[in-house]
Amino acid sequence: MSRNEQQRTIPVFVVVPPRALLLDIAGPVEVLRRANLEQTVIRFAVTYVGATESVHSSVGLELTGIAALPDRLPDDALVVVCGAVDEPLNAAAGAHAADAPAEARIVQWLARAIRPGIRLATICSGALLAARAGLLEGYECTTHHTMLPELIRLAPTARVRENRLYVEDRERLTSAGVTAGIDLMLALVAEAAGHATALAVARNLVIYLRRTGADPQLSPWLEGRNHIHPAIHRAQDAVGADPSRDWSVEMLAKVAATSSRNLSRLFNDHAGMSVTDYVNRMRIALARELVIGSRLDMESVAERAGFSSTRQFRRAWNRLHGTSPARLRVASS
Repeated sequence: MSRNEQQRTIPVFVVVPPRALLLDIAGPVEVLRRANLEQTVIRFAVTYVGATESVHSSVGLELTGIAALPDRLPDDALVVVCGAVDEPLNAAAGAHAADAPAEARIVQWLARAIRPGIRLATICSGALLAARAGLLEGYECTTHHTMLPELIRLAPTARVRENRLYVEDRERLTSAGVTAGIDLMLALVAEAAGHATALAVARNLVIYLRRTGADPQLSPWLEGRNHIHPAIHRAQDAVGADPSRDWSVEMLAKVAATSSRNLSRLFNDHAGMSVTDYVNRMRIALARELVIGSRLDMESVAERAGFSSTRQFRRAWNRLHGTSPARLRVASS
């Protein structure tokens, strides 16, 4: 962390319901743990809360040390509501009926505690608890495909989406079944701590970035990263950290500790594109953020993104986008 960077803490409250699906907790929180290790600017401070001090998890493991649901949440908190299963391992059939009062307390707490300025994320069936609290009405959302009809019933004015890994609508973030919670948390890490941190976490967890035809477009920063080759990742990390630098194949080959010829071959084989194409894609990704997030003229955007001229920038842009930078700015404003 540089002297000019101040550490910011994001308080994260993980709501642990009865019969908690263990992967709904462990997957997303492991993403946050790794993000804390990868950088020092953003710290995710995790607290586990629930209606009871202990719960019987989906795999039969008892989870204890769960804090009480707090009376008030910090203004910038992230609340993560995990899902649950009907029949945990080694549990008696129908035993979940006794958990209804604890679930009701969670629903009542959510309705009372979630206010503007607090982000609510749900994993799998956690969306049903949020819906029962009235927190998804009027929002775009999703959940596990088997629970979509129930979500529609519980939140009749919500715009429920199917075949989506996760959906973000203002301060509501909902994800589909089980491991989609990891995808959602990676997106949150990318937003808070940067794309490089999210990529480093994903590689450490050996996660392949997934997409179906109906999913939101992958972030351009993640293109060409669906592999586990360390030499290519070293080169891609360098470009992602500073896209505007005058990168040559030779320079990146030194970063990757391989020859220029071998790096070119590896990029084509594993990233599905040439080294030059990858550099240009990262520059366009940076340029897109500048187009949407600033009022810089196109000449300044091109220069800051590393292009030698506005003409070169527009040529590279048109190969990847169907609309001009100016029109994108207008549409995004």
